[in-house]
This record gives sequence, structure tokens and C-alpha cells, in this order.
Amino acid sequence: MKINERLKKIGDLVPLSSYPLDIGCDHALLSIYLVKEKGIKKAIASDNKSGPLQKAKENINFYKVNDKIKLVKAEGLASYEEGIDTITISGMGGLNINKIIDNHKKLLKNINTLILSPNNYSIAVKRKLIKLGYHIINEQLVKDKNIIYQILVFTKGKKYYSYKKMFLGPILMTKKDELTKEYYKNLLDNKKKLLQSLPKSFRKKIRLTKKEIKYLEDIINT
Repeated sequence: MKINERLKKIGDLVPLSSYPLDIGCDHALLSIYLVKEKGIKKAIASDNKSGPLQKAKENINFYKVNDKIKLVKAEGLASYEEGIDTITISGMGGLNINKIIDNHKKLLKNINTLILSPNNYSIAVKRKLIKLGYHIINEQLVKDKNIIYQILVFTKGKKYYSYKKMFLGPILMTKKDELTKEYYKNLLDNKKKLLQSLPKSFRKKIRLTKKEIKYLEDIINT
């Protein structure tokens, strides 16, 4: 089946024995990939819009996986059902992801794994999940249509991270592949542009941005 690189990478990170819920499922291609290609027994795909869910229904019928995927119209974790132990969220801003998590924090006691791919504010997402008793077990990058996305995998367990590790990624910073180098170089360019645009009165932000630039220059040059 056809699926973009970002969704495929997320799907490949879902534990095979899990019962996953994909929040903001759009056309349900991730859930279809999980049950059709990865052998997941059942999954739930949820969205808060009727249009995407209608297309999702058509896709599920096309791939003949009606008996394995349940579609739910709901906001975020309101689509939770008993037994779900894995959550996937991608294609939305990090602050929206945090809001989804905040709105149903009590349900997290049942969630062992969260696989999140925010479009931005990834540090805010990391801070939120770490505060709620999760730690990072995997970080992946994927390039799709010339945009590099982060994929973060969290599981239960407390762990402390320095700001440097939060910023660079505790697992990502150990990698030396070309995509990781490209990601850091792009981030460095953006941070340098930001530094040039900051008003002098933004002293705290200037200090932080200079620190981030130093982290990036050091890791790129090692």
C-alpha cells in the first residue's frame, strides 16, 4: 500500500503486540498500514472532523480491514477505549499535542508508549511527557517532501535530561548519519537567523539562542 515516509516510520516504531490509537488519523492510512502490513490485530483511528473520517472509511473498505480498525469521531484522547496501550499523534503542532495530553492526563496511566511527531515545539512536547513520568527511548528523523520531521518515542519511567540533551535530542545526538547532520545544519541556520532578528531587550532569549548555536556548532564539527 502507498503511505508516506513519515507515517511508515511511525508505523514501524509501534510495538507489534500493542493496541494502538491514532489521534488525528486523517485518512487512517497509518492504522491501515499497521493492521495490513505489520500484523497488528486491531487499532482505533480517530479524528474530530467528518470529512477525513469519511475518506478514512472509504480507505478501510478499499483495503478490506473493516473488522480490524474502528473509526471514532472525537477530540483527542476522548476516543480512548479500554485496552489501548499505545498512542500515535503526528502532523500537528507540539502545543496542540500537549493540549490533547493535558485534557485527558488521567488516561495516561493505561498508556505504555507514545509515538509523537510534532511539526514544531518538540522541546515543549518532551518537557510535557517527562513531567508526566515518561522518558525518551527512541528518536528518529524522516525526510518527506524536503521537510525533516522528528519522531519521538516515549515510555514510562522517570529520567533527567540536561537542556543540551533536550535541545539536541538525547538519542539523536549520538547519531552520525547524513540526515541527522542535515537536520542540525538546518537548525543552526534557523537559530542564527533568529539571533540576528532578536531585539537587544530580549536578553534571556539571546543568551539561550547563543547557547543553542554553540551546541549545534560543536556537534556538527565533531
